[in-house]
Amino acid sequence: MFLTLPTLLTWARILAIPLVVGVFWLPFEARTNNLLATVLFVGVAFTDWLDGYLARKLNQTSSFGAFLDPVADKFLICAALLVLVDLNRLEVLVALVIIGREIAISALREWMAQIGASSSVAVHMLGKVKTAVQMIAIPFLLYHGSLFGVIDTRVWGTVLIYAAAVLTIWSMVYYLRKAVPEIRARVR
Repeated sequence: MFLTLPTLLTWARILAIPLVVGVFWLPFEARTNNLLATVLFVGVAFTDWLDGYLARKLNQTSSFGAFLDPVADKFLICAALLVLVDLNRLEVLVALVIIGREIAISALREWMAQIGASSSVAVHMLGKVKTAVQMIAIPFLLYHGSLFGVIDTRVWGTVLIYAAAVLTIWSMVYYLRKAVPEIRARVR
């Protein structure tokens, strides 16, 4: 099911990543670039919800779509974090924690699938909350200004990205604790 509407939306999310990153090299005022990047990121991130909704609604779920969707999310998040580090809006350590966790848990899931224990590291609500907090923090940091003259997105984005980093570590520990008994049972 490579060409279903939900899968095409996932592919579009991957293809849009260079646009989100490239906006900052356009010859516009910084505020305009910030706004464009934020709108693009939010629009692209919205397709994450939309492709899942449509896959279920249209009965077009597939193993390929289930594989590609989190890959697209990880690409989008990692690209945005790297841009934020480059713009000095995010500490390198925070980005490394989040990106490192994504790589480690992806590798763990792959390994658990190979030993027939993928259900022990299935997506948990903690991972979903972590992703939601990241998806709110990143546009705030991309916008980098005052929203509606009331919300300082720099402050809220920073608070939320640190919360996301804590949730990142917490969810990684959760998945590792779930995997260890399976690993021990199969390694013996």
